[in-house]
Amino acid sequence: MSGYLNTLFFGIYPYIALVVLVVGTIVRYDREPYTWRSGSSQLLRRKQLVWGSVLFHVGVLVIFFGHLIGLLTPIEYFDTFGISHTFKQGLAVVAGGIAGIAAIIGATLLAQRRLFDARVRAASSSSDTLIILLLWVQLALGLATIPISLQHLEGHQMLKFMEWAQGIFTFNAEASSYVADASFVFKLHLFLGLTILLIFPFTRLVHMLSAPLRYLWRPGYQVVRQRNRRPQATRTPVE
Repeated sequence: MSGYLNTLFFGIYPYIALVVLVVGTIVRYDREPYTWRSGSSQLLRRKQLVWGSVLFHVGVLVIFFGHLIGLLTPIEYFDTFGISHTFKQGLAVVAGGIAGIAAIIGATLLAQRRLFDARVRAASSSSDTLIILLLWVQLALGLATIPISLQHLEGHQMLKFMEWAQGIFTFNAEASSYVADASFVFKLHLFLGLTILLIFPFTRLVHMLSAPLRYLWRPGYQVVRQRNRRPQATRTPVE
């Protein structure tokens, strides 16, 4: 039974989540473009929003790209550049731990603001509240894996998750077996991460795909042109 559930959750469920992620995102962008926004409430308790938002977004971005590079980079590349599994494991623990702490502090500020400020709560949808709580739990689970990772600094446990992630994207039928003996905390962390991908198209998270990167290199000034005035009609005196 445990083998069947492991295959279901980590061999089949990832494909369900990824298909819904891709198809659902495309359909929403095509059918409901006016809902494609972050739904900011920055006019309400702005100071707490700024601190929470900065800590959360910076931490999550570091974690996201760290997971993306760490899990999907072929193992041979690390070996080619002489990066040992021990070094990679230590870097993941340190960098991921710092980013995770920053992100969960930010998420706590954002969740507290959304749950306990009456005006912000009134301007929020149920999905807004759900997603920030799910992200908070996911960050907490990620931090909970650090003590377990410290017991496996040789990096072999991380190697299993790399093989699993790359096996999913290469359609390896044995991918789920790589995490069969992983700690329950890791499995719960993986499952919740896949669930967040599953509900991604139906939440405000879609605004991540429309990040205004062009603002990073825009000029520091704006050109303001005066609107051309219509020539005023003049009356010629009648003699």
